[in-house]
Amino acid sequence: MSMYAVTNPATGRVEATYPTATDEQIQDAIAKADSAYTQWSLSALDERVALLERVADIYEARAEQLAAIITREMGKPIKQSLGEIGIVAAIYRYYAKNGPKFLADEELEIASGGKALVRKEAVGVLLGIMPWNFPYYQVARFAAPNLMNGNTILLKHAPQCPESALAMEEIFKEAAAPAGAYVNIFATNEQVADIIADRRVQGVSLTGSERAGSAVAEIAGRNLKKVVLELGGSDPFLVMDDADIARTAKLGMRARFGNTGQACNAAKRFIIDSSVYEDFSQALVEQVSGIKVGDPTQAETFLGPLSSAAARDGLAAQVQDAIDKGATVLAGGKPVEGDGAFYEPTILAGVTEQMRAFSEELFGPVAVLYKVDSEEEAVALANNTDYGLGASIHTKDLERAERISLQLQSGMVAINEPSASFPELPFGGVKRSGIGRELGKYGMDEFINHKLVKIAGR
Repeated sequence: MSMYAVTNPATGRVEATYPTATDEQIQDAIAKADSAYTQWSLSALDERVALLERVADIYEARAEQLAAIITREMGKPIKQSLGEIGIVAAIYRYYAKNGPKFLADEELEIASGGKALVRKEAVGVLLGIMPWNFPYYQVARFAAPNLMNGNTILLKHAPQCPESALAMEEIFKEAAAPAGAYVNIFATNEQVADIIADRRVQGVSLTGSERAGSAVAEIAGRNLKKVVLELGGSDPFLVMDDADIARTAKLGMRARFGNTGQACNAAKRFIIDSSVYEDFSQALVEQVSGIKVGDPTQAETFLGPLSSAAARDGLAAQVQDAIDKGATVLAGGKPVEGDGAFYEPTILAGVTEQMRAFSEELFGPVAVLYKVDSEEEAVALANNTDYGLGASIHTKDLERAERISLQLQSGMVAINEPSASFPELPFGGVKRSGIGRELGKYGMDEFINHKLVKIAGR
């Protein structure tokens, strides 16, 4: 049986399977991408801009169809699936609009006389290894800037997202991308290792787990290939003693439970000043009690199933470990009975370092609340993690927020709003949350040749 299959997590039924690529097909895909690079890397910027604009147009025109695909593949509530399509179109349009200026030559001042400039050029074929939780968005933030750069793309999607993977490849074909500029591959892990090692492939970008990131980085390092890794997160959500409790609880609910809690930069640890702990925890419980759980195809559903039964069972084991060791359940705490990979929206308190929930990423609808007595304690707890993706600070004192932000070990900090993603802003982390940045102008600088051109003075 193929590893690429659509298993609807709302029902548990396998709805379609797709054959895994043969070794010959993988070699053909690499050859096509390499051949296309020769042409695409020398294409006019106007041609690249036009391609990205056409891609954005197609996403918008097919929004409902595309949204329905990922709702079936990974259980995202349909309203959120439609929202993802909007973000994707915005990313392609952002790079169409701003890509040419990001690629402009940069003149340098030199003391030796003459003239020097840095010219930004493509590097070649890139491999993208993408996850299931945002099937279109994750691909867009890799593909859009790199196609604008003149690189070409081999895209290996998550095995549970074959239909969205094929839909994206078809979009590029319809948008008249050069043959080989964007090639989907249903590859095995063993084939991925061979692709990274291939001399025609110049870099790899992965969004996924720490384990996958470590494996890819090891192979890439052995073969001297550039990597961008966007891995896990355990983002702190700091609630200070002067926060607007009602507003912050509403933000916190959406920051934790959107996409059924399956986001690397979701708010996972709520670190709350003791003076407002009871008020905030009660407000958050009230917000969670209003969450509509159910059929992800229905517009009113906010929380759908987890991506798979295995994901649900893994999360349940983490929560049960915490309960067995003394954690308190303020809401939820168990799988939903019946068909599908559903899990109750859950809030835990009293989590200690002896529990898995303290150090492991909880990739699902589970929030963990911590009570602290000072700003210093809040910062120390926020930094007491192997992750460093995002963080948010909630306070009416902006000077205080700025002071705290300087102390947080994370790649991104949001003040009085949840950590989020925007086409124009860099996205990425530190520590075990990854290497490199995506989106914004920084997303175009990762896989680029900054070529120095020096002209002698007279």
